[in-house]
Amino acid sequence: MISFAATEEQEIARDTMRHFAAEVLRPAARECDEASAIPDALLAQAWELGLTATQIPETYGGSGAARSPVTNALILEELAHGDAALAMAAMAPSLFAYAVLDQGSDEQKQQYLPLCCGGRYYAASLAWAEPTPDFDALQPRTRAARSGKKFVLSGTKCFVPMGDRASHVLITAGSDDGLDAFIVSRDAAGLTVTAPEGNLGLHALPTARWQLDAVEVAAADRLGGAARGDMRRLLNHCRVALAAIMTGVSRAVLDYCVPYAKDRVAFDEPIARKQAIAFRLADMHIEIECARWLVWKAASQLERGLDATKSAHFARGYTAEKSMWIADNGVQVLGGHGFIREHPVEMWYRNARTLSVLEGATCV
Repeated sequence: MISFAATEEQEIARDTMRHFAAEVLRPAARECDEASAIPDALLAQAWELGLTATQIPETYGGSGAARSPVTNALILEELAHGDAALAMAAMAPSLFAYAVLDQGSDEQKQQYLPLCCGGRYYAASLAWAEPTPDFDALQPRTRAARSGKKFVLSGTKCFVPMGDRASHVLITAGSDDGLDAFIVSRDAAGLTVTAPEGNLGLHALPTARWQLDAVEVAAADRLGGAARGDMRRLLNHCRVALAAIMTGVSRAVLDYCVPYAKDRVAFDEPIARKQAIAFRLADMHIEIECARWLVWKAASQLERGLDATKSAHFARGYTAEKSMWIADNGVQVLGGHGFIREHPVEMWYRNARTLSVLEGATCV
């Protein structure tokens, strides 16, 4: 029997995030976008929801709920419906924490997970992207060379969420042994952290470049230690999360355009009655439903411990294309109003464009 119903716990989590997104994130989104900054009070408010700590075992100070990629997909869509940039800022520590929880060594879990469950926002993140036009997540130019009992990291990572203040970042790097991730401290010798980057969209999300010039890290700081981590699985989790965020942005566009089209009168009737507009809105709705099912399928496979490489790839690729198409059509529905700051659609357009290219080259 196949069930598409959320559990009672998932319904509660989704309703809570929907309320938080509507009452806190959406009202603050424009001001944060204009200022290119997030108030510490907002981050603290999001942290109090336990977005990261909820799925960390009680042993490490968390709430002990089961790790659930499906629940995370539901949460991310709702938060992104409020604002994608603020959602990513709120969930950035989870990129680091869940990677350590899923694939870290016992020592890494004991050292870092309690920090992600404290009473204050813990700035940590994950760095995949690199500033090259041919960037491939599974073949990074950042390299890790073994030197005795240490590794020496060299390269540049860009668009590191909350990277301007993160105390630790999980850095992916290639080596002669394959692809790994390393826990790098902000105060590591040879590391240079740039000022927040300026991007087309997601203005409110502080991102930075981490330049590694022969940065030495202990072998114990490799994710998983001697056992090593599965970077493809880590990438699959990131792809599903990104796809869920893009689905939330797409839904925000549609939910704004439908009432606008019903209220906007042209030639003595609401533009929603015109086939060109009505059919466009219907197609937007169809694509959002398709994107959501792809996200849920991939998340479900991750939750069951299956290889979700194909499903995560499809979800990320499809939502990247369709979220941009939906945002563009949202601007078209609003006409001239689509380009002015009085309406949030132009901001969502910029956010969708930025989200769609975060991973760089599409690869499996």
